[in-house]
Amino acid sequence: MSEFSISSHDFNEGEEIPKKFGYKHGNNQPGLEFDNFPSGTKTLALIMDDPDAIGAVGKVWVHWLEYHHVISPEANPVSGITDFGEIGYGGPAPPDKRHTYIFKVYALDTVLELKEGYSKQELEDAMKGHIIAEAKLTGTFAP
Repeated sequence: MSEFSISSHDFNEGEEIPKKFGYKHGNNQPGLEFDNFPSGTKTLALIMDDPDAIGAVGKVWVHWLEYHHVISPEANPVSGITDFGEIGYGGPAPPDKRHTYIFKVYALDTVLELKEGYSKQELEDAMKGHIIAEAKLTGTFAP
């Protein structure tokens, strides 16, 4: 069986994220695909952040938080708050130089009950003890 994975038809692993997905260039949400999630998965959770921001702003910058219940596919994703202070996707916006952005997806064995606008810490706390698989996709973006 293949491994749990995340990919995008908009950019390949380790490559440049197209400008239209940047916060100041349209802020379009890239299309992501999740494959081979393990049996028993009830929720997929996504965290997109920028660890390179530590050098520029002193912390890992949160760009996107979202989860979706796999067991009820008709349900809409529930989004958290970004470090832009907004709910939903906040694209790359490096203040200084090329940064690497990491899209991490987690397969969870539980149904999350977080309300829209949750924080990264609240999501991580809710996932503790429930992660059955994880995968990541990286891309870069320059100002």
